[in-house]
Amino acid sequence: MADKGKAIVPEAGLPAAKPATKIKVIEDVEARGETAAAYDFWRSGSGRQQVPGIIKCFGARPDFLRQVVEFSNTVHFSEGHLSRRHKEMIASYVSYLNRCPY
Repeated sequence: MADKGKAIVPEAGLPAAKPATKIKVIEDVEARGETAAAYDFWRSGSGRQQVPGIIKCFGARPDFLRQVVEFSNTVHFSEGHLSRRHKEMIASYVSYLNRCPY
């Protein structure tokens, strides 16, 4: 019988392991110096406190992370042919299709 709270791999009937990433993800508690400042830069622009995994993937390069955040804010979150709301809905659906947690 499966343990509560653990995902089951249908074909094997075994608990699913969290997939390993090839990119070193720097968690909030590990962030220091420029990385911590870059996470704070994202927080100040997003209004959210929890830094999502997609942002943490760039934590090893805080200089690049800032550029990614600025680019994302310009391209994804500015008004244009599609409203921000519609862009967020499309991004959420694509993430769902890709089984992406963020």
